[in-house]
Amino acid sequence: MTIYIKDLTFYAILGILKEERKKPQKIVVNAKIKYYYTHNYFIDYAEVSKLIKSTIIEGEFLLIEEALEKLLEKIHENFPKIDKIKLKISKPDILQNCEVGAKIKN
Repeated sequence: MTIYIKDLTFYAILGILKEERKKPQKIVVNAKIKYYYTHNYFIDYAEVSKLIKSTIIEGEFLLIEEALEKLLEKIHENFPKIDKIKLKISKPDILQNCEVGAKIKN
């Protein structure tokens, strides 16, 4: 089974620039999660979304890469039956003419 979380949007401190450390900026997260579904076990995408948001907001990471690694760790810790995860974090407002970000999968 695969669940998707598309364009989870919130504000957080994330980045190394002075202005990024002072004021929360818009963060967009996308996730694709594969796991073995049974009638007795499913993954609640609302709980995953809440975990993603709280991890990034509380972490106040310097680098997107650090945030992605921490997210993988936390998601696997809380949802051990996940087989594969793809995560993407974007910062749509940091540069005027493009959206920047990074992604990870395992």
